Amino acid sequence: MSEINDPFYEAYDRDDIAYGETPSAPLAAYLRQVPVTGEALDLGAGAGRDTIAMAKAGFHVTAVDLSERGAERIMQRARRQGVADRVKTCVANVCDFKIEPGSFDLICATTVLDHIPTDASCQVWEGMLSGLHREGALYVEVHSTEDPGSDQKPGVDSDAPVSETAGAVINYFPPNRLLRWATEPDADLRVLRYEERLEWDYTHGPEHLHGKAVLLAVKSGVYPPWYGQPPAFPRR
Repeated sequence: MSEINDPFYEAYDRDDIAYGETPSAPLAAYLRQVPVTGEALDLGAGAGRDTIAMAKAGFHVTAVDLSERGAERIMQRARRQGVADRVKTCVANVCDFKIEPGSFDLICATTVLDHIPTDASCQVWEGMLSGLHREGALYVEVHSTEDPGSDQKPGVDSDAPVSETAGAVINYFPPNRLLRWATEPDADLRVLRYEERLEWDYTHGPEHLHGKAVLLAVKSGVYPPWYGQPPAFPRR
């Protein structure tokens, strides 16, 4: 894939790779607390900060992203961390990637459902739900309308600095949309954590503000040893 066809080529080609190496905090907390391994899927994996975290936790991870340069950097990082045998990449649009039903123990989608049109995001969401194993877990993060890059209120009225890659976000989630999706009876999920928040980002380009909605859920009837983030009252 050429640089022209890869909108994130420059961001992932830097020596200091965009978005850094620190995994998403709620996902990292879940991986520390819940001793589950198996097959994991990272949709919109980027340069692999969440992919590598899941692989280090023991999962075999399929990392899907449109960026060929991102896939190359994922494998570089995987080799450096000694987990290359647990990582495979797929350069593809997440809308075209077929998720086999019941095939994944953990599915991660960090800021990808907001990079595709609303109708497509609904279809990918349904595929994610179908793809979860009966004891699977789901981590999703999206940009919300609080983001200064949003063309909707309240973000559109913000004077905070906007991300250098804001142009790739085309589907800002309004309040509670992600939560409503997760609590629909047909979703068959039990929500462990949900929040809508603001966060300052220093991992790529000049400092900027984001509005985010963040979801961590498991299949209904599953009760992992989850004590919150940070752990509230773990056993001593």
